[in-house]
Amino acid sequence: MKRIALTLAALPAMALAAAAPAAAQNVAITNARLVIGDGSAPIEGGTVVVRGGRVVAAGKSVAVPAGVHTIDAKGRWVTPGIVAGFTRLGVVEIDGVSQTNDAGAGDSPFHAAIDVAPAVNPLAMPVAINRAAGITRAIVAPESEGSIFAGQGAVIDLGRDHDPITRRRAFQFMEYGEDGAREAGGSRPAAFAMFRNALMLARDYARDPGSHPDQGKDALLNRYDAQALMPVAKGEVPLLVHVERASDILTLLDLKREMPALKLVLVGASEGWTVAKDIAAAGVPVIASALNDLPSGFDRLAATQSNVGRMIAAGVTVGLGTINDNDARQARHEKQYAGNLVALTKVPGATGLSWDQAFAAITSGAAKAVGMDGEIGSLKPGRHGDVVIWSGDPLELSTTAEKVFVDGVDQPLQTRQDLLRERYMNPAEGNLPGAYRR
Repeated sequence: MKRIALTLAALPAMALAAAAPAAAQNVAITNARLVIGDGSAPIEGGTVVVRGGRVVAAGKSVAVPAGVHTIDAKGRWVTPGIVAGFTRLGVVEIDGVSQTNDAGAGDSPFHAAIDVAPAVNPLAMPVAINRAAGITRAIVAPESEGSIFAGQGAVIDLGRDHDPITRRRAFQFMEYGEDGAREAGGSRPAAFAMFRNALMLARDYARDPGSHPDQGKDALLNRYDAQALMPVAKGEVPLLVHVERASDILTLLDLKREMPALKLVLVGASEGWTVAKDIAAAGVPVIASALNDLPSGFDRLAATQSNVGRMIAAGVTVGLGTINDNDARQARHEKQYAGNLVALTKVPGATGLSWDQAFAAITSGAAKAVGMDGEIGSLKPGRHGDVVIWSGDPLELSTTAEKVFVDGVDQPLQTRQDLLRERYMNPAEGNLPGAYRR
């Protein structure tokens, strides 16, 4: 750690701070290979217009208003910014350094009531790295420790400013399956009993807040946690549940039938393809792990890369996420995962996605899962002005984001890695910190 600290200390303060972003502007991007992000095909020679931070028009024959700054895309791909479907961006810097890790709170008396929003650091290094890769929004969840309920997640933007929260308390996150069983005392029935008990207590609290017994740390559900679960029980806030095994998915769907108001969203769902028709019939969206294809646990024995393609073919709404897949740093891998799902269409016997479906899975699909497709995830009028100009096909590994707008603001794309590369590409005597002179 000493050598790392010396290296960081040696960087000039100017190098550590990215340039402030330009002010929001009215901008039109013309002559683009335009992707709306809703699953429709790219539009050749398309135009998108952003005014006041919002998309006002996007399509083939869009007139550019007078006085609007115009960028000629010269035929390059122009898309909505990528929406990272499940992450812990901005709340973890270094996993093993507790001072920089706010994902979970195992010693806290609160669980469902924990709100991740105050912990989001828009200047965290992973935020800049993912922004430079075309990620403009992220669904950020806390981590479960000591209860099946992890707390209230947020939807954030990755803009270079101090106001990252798009929607605070956007959902409640919960663990089920193997992880939920462990947090509940050792079994799935215990987790299910804890879940049902919590929802019933939350409904009782909603009817009569004064009657709820609050026994502090020993309470089955303290007052603050009950208050946080009230909108979940009423169906006002989505409940994201990490679940992988098919039988566990069916158990949750049964609960959904019992409590139809529940806005259930499945996260992970490695065996989802085996019960895809049931998921579709229940109208439950999925934020899937794209490429789980090995039986890495007993709840993933039926894992296959065809999972996402088969669920979408059955009518399930699917967005891509990165739960337990370096989710604090590598949301940018979703681009690669979507491209792999396209390539899967060429593998005999496999089920992949068309390019249009794959790109929707990392934009509007993720937004739709948390009920925000009217705000983010596409270039339809009224959505946030998150637009990316790419050097090539955004699902190709060699492609880079050349320009990124968040709410119509042109974003800096330089990262600390860029600065380190520039500094040490051709090191000269006297420029290296002390740790490198030995």
